[in-house]
Amino acid sequence: MAAPAPAVELAIEGMTCASCANRIERKLNRMPGVSATVNYATETATVSLPDGTAVDDAIATVEQAGYGAHRPEPEQPDVDALAPLRRRLVVSTVLAVPVVALSMVPAFQFPWWQWVALVLAAPVATWGAWPFHRAAALNARHGTATMDTLVSLGIVAAGLWSVWALVFGGAGGPDMHMTFAFTAPRGAAPEPYLEVAAAVTVFLLAGRYAEGRAKTRSSAALRALLALGASTARVLRDGREVEVPAASLRVGDRFVVRPGERIATDGTVVDGTSAVDTSVMTGESVPVEVGPGTAVTGATVNVGGLLTVEAVRVGADTELARIGKLVTEAQTGKADVQRLADRVSGVFVPVVLGLAALTLVGWLVLTGDVEAALTAAVATLVIACPCALGLATPTALLVGTGRGSQLGILIRGPQVLEATRRIDTVLLDKTGTVTTGTMRVTDVLPAEGEDADAVLRAAAAAESGSEHPIARALVAAVPDAARPESFASSAGLGVQAVVDGVLVLVGRPAWLTDEWSVPMPGSLAVAVTDAEQAGRTTVAVAWDGRVRGLVVVADTVAPGAAEAVRRLQELGLDTMLLTGDAAGVAHRVAAEVGISRATAGVRPEDKYRVVTELQAAGRTVAMVGDGVNDAAALAAADLGIAMGTGTDAAVEAADITLVRADLRAAVDAVRLSRRTLHTIRTNLFWAFAYNVAAIPLAMAGLMNPVIAGAAMALSSVFVLTNSLRLRRFRSVDGSAR
Repeated sequence: MAAPAPAVELAIEGMTCASCANRIERKLNRMPGVSATVNYATETATVSLPDGTAVDDAIATVEQAGYGAHRPEPEQPDVDALAPLRRRLVVSTVLAVPVVALSMVPAFQFPWWQWVALVLAAPVATWGAWPFHRAAALNARHGTATMDTLVSLGIVAAGLWSVWALVFGGAGGPDMHMTFAFTAPRGAAPEPYLEVAAAVTVFLLAGRYAEGRAKTRSSAALRALLALGASTARVLRDGREVEVPAASLRVGDRFVVRPGERIATDGTVVDGTSAVDTSVMTGESVPVEVGPGTAVTGATVNVGGLLTVEAVRVGADTELARIGKLVTEAQTGKADVQRLADRVSGVFVPVVLGLAALTLVGWLVLTGDVEAALTAAVATLVIACPCALGLATPTALLVGTGRGSQLGILIRGPQVLEATRRIDTVLLDKTGTVTTGTMRVTDVLPAEGEDADAVLRAAAAAESGSEHPIARALVAAVPDAARPESFASSAGLGVQAVVDGVLVLVGRPAWLTDEWSVPMPGSLAVAVTDAEQAGRTTVAVAWDGRVRGLVVVADTVAPGAAEAVRRLQELGLDTMLLTGDAAGVAHRVAAEVGISRATAGVRPEDKYRVVTELQAAGRTVAMVGDGVNDAAALAAADLGIAMGTGTDAAVEAADITLVRADLRAAVDAVRLSRRTLHTIRTNLFWAFAYNVAAIPLAMAGLMNPVIAGAAMALSSVFVLTNSLRLRRFRSVDGSAR
């Protein structure tokens, strides 16, 4: 099978509307073997190039379409990209305000006022509106029309009509007066529309500036996240510390991390113990204890002792870089609703131009009133500009995925949004997803006359020389346990150790009775049976020829898992537990978190089979897992959700990655995705409704072009502010993180 074409990202210059993005995308996709997606909101193109096609070829194609393109350069945080637009907006506003006031307030209209208005309006309609005129000219040169064409034609028509009215139409006299009306005023003498040319320009510039601000704000969280990485690292070279740029680290390099410093890249601790603040990656406020063999993540902070770390992943392979890549891919992709908007905008401009021409001709034929005909045609051009339509989806995606990255939710692509809306069943892996994946002591059952604390301490001391998961659970329960004087283990059965001069046996109850002939008291034998039926593991503790008690260990339910299951069910989703453990363990965990259906003893292929069988039965399935054994099921599910603490195979197979090791983040992922999709649909509804309702009014001459321009700009502002509301989305635990 042929390898997929490599994808490159291009920064696009000169796009001013969604139609521009649609046109560039069509041009690129006509290149043999090229697959391209152009995003108006991020001003980027993601282009997959086949062998033999260079990046320069794609750039040339974009330039042939009348736009600019280049490989993205590192962002300069001190550069204000909106400064030129802001300057153009401020100057145009200062000049346009007196023009509008003079034109609409008769008390301000002194003799020859209209000529003063012309002097003030001319720079606005030319220099201020130059971005629209330039884009329209470029498009005209290539035989196409975009939304800028509508804007430019409207401003030019209003300006030229005004000059004609002043010079040739009798509107240039000293006694000429005008009054404001919501509908276009018509009288015996033609009136200039200088306020239309000036005000429409200001409204559109304001809308474009607000759009630029929204883009900047919505991506601020991602930029802040990517800036968290350490800039330098102290690498060990020939026994000495050498400070080097973090970007120069290679796999296998060993570097030192002092208290208070950020870990330079993903790696494994080889020397030292400490606590690491992982809140930047997981949102958890409690530092994590680390020691030799513990995996650590770049950009997290060492808050304890001195650590020596061996680099495992560097550069683009690190967790931080992967987060940035996933968020960027999600923001630059396209959901089905966006593809609908692209198709509409692709045909919308020619249709509007036709309607404006029809309006002009119709009014001239029916009334013979040139002023009324031109007014209605200009209003039609201005009101129809579907900027809001082009912004509806990408701005919501930018804000939603940016907010998700803050909450530790990485959405792989916008198509995931539709998947979250359709799912009705959630399959949950047990170990590492619903449970912590770590054995912990849950109970100590002393024999008659024995002390529970003494039993646990003896067990922990004896097991302190073992690396078995049960041994680690016992030692974790008594971190200050004594060290054994001697130690020996029987693989899979138990250990024997001398603690304070006494031989202590810790292991399976059957091992003690069969191998060491230590009798098990009847009450404890019943407890062993009960614990095993409940899916827990028991170890017996004996010394001086007697069983002194039992220690019960189990993989415990993760904090927040029960709440997460309840909230998933409140969202109307059926939940089901899958595990390779025994039935007793599966049913115990399911009961603890409130799941009524549990399937035990399943292998990786069985999880895949469960997913496909449910899909064949008409269910839309989401799978939540963290291990290699979940990868096939995650890929097969309609929506795959991987715990970010899991394996790379699981993460790569999933649609959503949860950086936080908290099942409640899965609830947040579903809620945020649904909220984002709802925002997109709301944006699209109002964008469509606005155009459908306003165009007939403009064609009928019932809308002043100034009001048309203001309404068009306000529709874009509505879409932007509605999308920015997603920044207030909060986690189910109430935190804003």
